[in-house]
This record gives sequence, C-alpha cells and structure tokens, in this order.
Amino acid sequence: MEVTMLTVGKTDVKWVKEGLDLYVSRLKHYVPFSLVEIPQLKGAASLSREQIREKEGELILRQVDPGDTVVLLDERGKEYRSVEWAEALRKRLAHGGRGLVFVIGGAYGFSQKVYDRSDGLVSLSKMTFSHQMVRTVFAEQLYRAFTIIRGEPYHHE
Repeated sequence: MEVTMLTVGKTDVKWVKEGLDLYVSRLKHYVPFSLVEIPQLKGAASLSREQIREKEGELILRQVDPGDTVVLLDERGKEYRSVEWAEALRKRLAHGGRGLVFVIGGAYGFSQKVYDRSDGLVSLSKMTFSHQMVRTVFAEQLYRAFTIIRGEPYHHE
C-alpha cells in the first residue's frame, strides 16, 4: 500500500523543510511514500475563510482516488501514544486498499466535503501547530511508528 502525505502549500521554512526531507527519505525505506504539496491559492487575501476552505477542499479531493483511505490531521481527531499509533497504523496497512492518504490542510482547516470524504481524524496534540511544522512532526511520527512495528531501537519505552 502506498502512503501519501498531502499538504496545502509549500514547506518554505528552511529548518522545517530539512527535517521533513530527512523523515521522508527515511520513510521510503519502509513503505512506498510520497509527499504531495498542493500549491497555495492565488488571490487568497480577497477570499473569506470559508471560500479558502472550499477551494482548498476541491484541490485536496482531486488528489484522492476513490479506493484511498483518507485520514485528516485535525485538532478534533483521536490522539495516540506512539505505541498506540504504531498499532493503529499497522492495522490500517494490514487492512489493505490502494492508498493511505494523510491530509494536512491549510491555515483555516478543511471544508465539509473533505470531512465527509475522510475515513478518520488524527490529532498530534490539543495544541495548535503551524501547518508547516505539523508536516515534519507527523513525518517523524510515521517514521517512529514504522520502527516500532519492525521492532527497531528508535523508540524508547
């Protein structure tokens, strides 16, 4: 099963991008993995938050295939300890399917259509992180989960 991290906007903060690149390269040793960045909306300053969510939602949904499992990173999602997250990921991967797509939205979140298409919500924390920083943190958590699944010594508990 291919795993994709789908994000809105580019990662342009240098240290965030370096960390993201590091974990993306590590993830490719465990699973077919891709990072897909949807370009930032042009003229967004003239749009309302709801209009931005709707337009970004359309772009997100164009990247998702009908057979994909879609998981949104969302503040209302389920929080996991790392070992629990690894087990949840292992079960999702064992369930099969075409692709597993983790979506990190823009600054204003997701449209209702994206929520309706999703198969689950995951939260990294009750705190709010920048949508750029979440990419690196989540990529590291995916990597950590794969090392736990494989019994490798990265995670200490």
